[in-house]
Amino acid sequence: MSLLRLTHIGLCVSDCERSLQFYRDVLGFRYLSELQLAGEPSSTLLQLPDVELRAIYLERDGTRIELLHYPVPGHQGDGAPRPMNQLGLTHLSLRVDDLVGLLASLRAAGVRILDRTRIDIPAFEAGAVFVTDPDGTLIELVQAPGDPSAPPGA
Repeated sequence: MSLLRLTHIGLCVSDCERSLQFYRDVLGFRYLSELQLAGEPSSTLLQLPDVELRAIYLERDGTRIELLHYPVPGHQGDGAPRPMNQLGLTHLSLRVDDLVGLLASLRAAGVRILDRTRIDIPAFEAGAVFVTDPDGTLIELVQAPGDPSAPPGA
């Protein structure tokens, strides 16, 4: 028996419509489908008694994300970006071709840009910065030379 493939990355969100607009309209993810579930067997799987949830599936460049909103029991957390050394999922990363131009567009759209994380490497026409989604999930934007489909360091 073996694993077949990665199916999706789940992100808990406080507002489905706001997060859908961000990932679809700002970052260019494509809407695929959605589910609304309540009670069993989801309560057992998720370990949330009497759960009610809405799951929205989006895809970009072969990566699928699942936006999870929990009307019951609600969400936890304050939306502050997690420290990079906190165990678990730390961030999503997107390759960009014009970091300066994209940041101007994101600012105009009201996206939170963590300017203190910005690095520039002019000799390589490279740079990176973190932004957040509406709930504080870190998203790394990287401009770098070379094949965007190659793994980092290759």
